[in-house]
Amino acid sequence: MQSQEKDNLIIARFFPNENVFEQLKNLCLKHNIKTGVVLSGIGQLGFVELGFFKEKGNYTPQKFESPLEVLNISGIISANEKSLPLHHNEVWRGGEYDFHLHINLSNEQKNTLGGHFIGGIVSVTLEIAILKTDIAIKRDIEEKTGLRGLFF
Repeated sequence: MQSQEKDNLIIARFFPNENVFEQLKNLCLKHNIKTGVVLSGIGQLGFVELGFFKEKGNYTPQKFESPLEVLNISGIISANEKSLPLHHNEVWRGGEYDFHLHINLSNEQKNTLGGHFIGGIVSVTLEIAILKTDIAIKRDIEEKTGLRGLFF
């Protein structure tokens, strides 16, 4: 991964075989991101896991193991101030950051799919733009839905 920052805008490139969320965590640590808005993400992933929220604790995960073009990634990154229960795929995060990201993808036939971005491995490249902000947010589990809701 390589990145540069100017005026709170961070542009990064992830390389083949890099784990997207591991590199996002590294990027957040490198640039001291407390809250970030993922403005854009384009590239190609060789593996991706998507979810669709159905109910408390159930994101109906689905894995795709053939290359998919990334049409866009968007969402919110926030530093965790306290330990929260993690999704099934978040063991590596260590509770340091919450990445609430969604992704749109396309296959070779130009069919699109998308959903809650659970995990991915870069195939060719991934280019990401993040706006760093000082807006303080936190996530707390909402008892009724089971979601980690965004609060100010």
